[in-house]
Amino acid sequence: MSRIGKKPIPVPKGVTVSIDGNTVALRGPKGALDTQLPPGIRMEQSDGNLLAVRDNDSQAALHGLARALVNNAMEGVTKGWTRELEIVGIGYRAELKGKNTVVFSLGYSHLIEYPLPNGIEATIDPKQTKLSITGIDRQKVGQVAAEMRSLRPPDPYKNKGVRYVGERLKKKVGKTGAK
Repeated sequence: MSRIGKKPIPVPKGVTVSIDGNTVALRGPKGALDTQLPPGIRMEQSDGNLLAVRDNDSQAALHGLARALVNNAMEGVTKGWTRELEIVGIGYRAELKGKNTVVFSLGYSHLIEYPLPNGIEATIDPKQTKLSITGIDRQKVGQVAAEMRSLRPPDPYKNKGVRYVGERLKKKVGKTGAK
C-alpha cells in the first residue's frame, strides 16, 4: 500500500469540500480549485479528514499521486504557493508593467515581456533583482517560475542569469592554462 496514499488529509476550518464522482472541489479563503482524480481512485470524507481509497491494486501507482494532488490543492486554497527567483548580472532586472505583465532586461538587445496567466501574481523588490510568484495552483506557480527562469538560465561560467532563491550552481573553471 502507498505510504503517501494512506495518509489522511486534514480539512482546516473555512474550507468546504465537495466530491462529485472523480472531481474534488475545494473552496477556501484564498479561492477555489477543482482536482480531477484518476479512474479507480476515490476520495472519502470522514471526521474532518479526506482519505484517498483505491478500488484495487492496479491503481497502486496513482494512489499517492491522487492524494498529493488533493493535498496540494488544499494547501493552495488555505495558504497559497510561492516561488521566488533572483536575477544575477550587471544590468539584469525585472519590473512590473501594469498588473499582469513582467518586463525583463536580461542582457539581450531587447526587453522581454512575460504576461502572467490568470490566478498568478508577481511582486518585485525595490532593487528589481528578486521576484516572488504567488498563486493557489502549485502546478501553475511552478510552471510560470520555470518559464521565467528559462528566459536566461544561470550561466555555469559567470553564474549570471535567473535562478531560484537558494539554488546551488556548480561553477565551471573556463579556459585555464591555454597557451
